[in-house]
Amino acid sequence: MSLILGIDSSNYTTSVALLHMETGEILQQEKMLLPVKVGMVGLRQSDAVFYHTKQLPEVLERLHFRETFFNESLYAIGVSEKPRNMDGSYMPCFLAGLGVARSIAAITGVPLYRTSHQVGHILAALYSAEKLHIIAEGKPFLAFHVSGGTTDLLYCQSIETEERLKIILCATSSDLKAGQAVDRVGLQLGLSFPCGAELEKLALNATRTDYLKPVLHNGNCCLSGLENRCKTLLEQGDTPEEIAGYCLRSIEKTIAAMAQYALKKYGDLPILFAGGVMSNRLIRPALEKEISVCWFSEPMFSSDNAAGTAIYAKMMTQS
Repeated sequence: MSLILGIDSSNYTTSVALLHMETGEILQQEKMLLPVKVGMVGLRQSDAVFYHTKQLPEVLERLHFRETFFNESLYAIGVSEKPRNMDGSYMPCFLAGLGVARSIAAITGVPLYRTSHQVGHILAALYSAEKLHIIAEGKPFLAFHVSGGTTDLLYCQSIETEERLKIILCATSSDLKAGQAVDRVGLQLGLSFPCGAELEKLALNATRTDYLKPVLHNGNCCLSGLENRCKTLLEQGDTPEEIAGYCLRSIEKTIAAMAQYALKKYGDLPILFAGGVMSNRLIRPALEKEISVCWFSEPMFSSDNAAGTAIYAKMMTQS
């Protein structure tokens, strides 16, 4: 049995994955969130690099190379080396994962395939939604990558180059990203960073149905007003549950408006939703009602993960 190792050192998660080369199945994923001090809304890149350097050996030691896959052989390695496939895209945190991947490749002699964190997100989400075949078929699709650092709406299509995916940015947030809005509102409510899961629990008990009207300019959204509005609601005495619901509904309506913009511009294409924000149990069903053809992944493949980099390496070995 041949295995492919995937590595991703994103801004808030250290993750590795093992993929079965012959079947394409993700056999195991191991993740560790980077520690963030209470009350803080993020990490400096120097701290992120330090924690990845510390955590990568631990998550790799959790992989069942010896216990479960006794006769396995390492066939290839996939790793994220930058946030996006575009000129100038760079974050130091990806150097940690890249360094480990290069070291393993140098020692073992197996090929190393580099891609972006965003491509990894898209491929992992397609895998989870059982839609990876669209890559082999060369059919275009739209994809949302919505997380702490992105609120990107993308046009995607497979191509016969090293990148494998042609990605065109259709629209984005011109200020605050959706994940940042979730975390900042969560911190206003006294939640722990990252705040997505706790904010969702609060919102499940909300009863009001109003939201901040989406503001789009050529498809690009503005979300800074959401943070300010939630702060006002808190000062007026609204409950944490209602504020959480207001925040998540507003994000959902904004994403739906961006999706309708893209469908008018590019035609009736399927839309894939990836990124940690898209695993929210309130946002997903609402979008499924508003968009005719949409694909979602399971939470473990929607949030930051190394499965997509392993899938990318498999695609490259077969090209």
